[in-house]
Amino acid sequence: MKLHYQINGHGRPVLIIHGLFGSLDNWRMIVKQLSEHAQVITVDLRNHGRSPHSTEQNYKLMAEDIAELLQELRISNIDLIGHSVGGKVAMAFSHYYPDYCNKLVVVDIAPKQYQQEHDVIFKALLSLDLSLYSKRNEVDAVLAKTITDKAIRQFLLMNLDITGDMVTWRINLQGLFDNYPQLLQAVCENQIITIPACFIRGSRSNYILNEDIEQISSLYSNSEVHTIEKAGHWVHAEQPQAFLIKVNEFLDYDKA
Repeated sequence: MKLHYQINGHGRPVLIIHGLFGSLDNWRMIVKQLSEHAQVITVDLRNHGRSPHSTEQNYKLMAEDIAELLQELRISNIDLIGHSVGGKVAMAFSHYYPDYCNKLVVVDIAPKQYQQEHDVIFKALLSLDLSLYSKRNEVDAVLAKTITDKAIRQFLLMNLDITGDMVTWRINLQGLFDNYPQLLQAVCENQIITIPACFIRGSRSNYILNEDIEQISSLYSNSEVHTIEKAGHWVHAEQPQAFLIKVNEFLDYDKA
């Protein structure tokens, strides 16, 4: 599948992979700063952003999508940064295509199986009849009845496509819902991966627990885990400077 992507900057290539309900647009501020040191490639995963839709979605397929993009760009070695589901895609890629991987940054996700935590969001989004609305704030007002966190609503509403008075989802909402169990699955089970890996978690997030660190270390023999204070699951958005310091240090951009 040919993914939608953008390239900024010059130098050693690094690929950034967003999470569930996200898109490459979520990373603009980070891209602006990283592109001072590197060639930054951002992608929309299948069923997200401006990439094609599909009835199938799992980590092997998404890793294949990334490999196809790198082959198109004639890139044979790259650093990867992945957040949440994107972090699992990055891990899966490091398993299936280790020769492509230089270094790996995984943001607030462990390789383990997760429980369903997005049911409320899926139910709220799928229940919307977008033909009844013509403006983003109208959709926001309806979502506020079930999704009380304004920041989460604003994040989700970035997926709306508004043309004139027509409001549609840019994401393949039904496709994501149908494949949601696949996105919860563990990756890299029973593997030993020697690629240098940096796992970054938020101190206010419960996605990487202390007991998960042993599993991370057993799968990624050359790995480290860092905690960013005063950050939740969206570490890069909530504490961008602290996040960038750690990424620059790990990817050696501070020496460039």
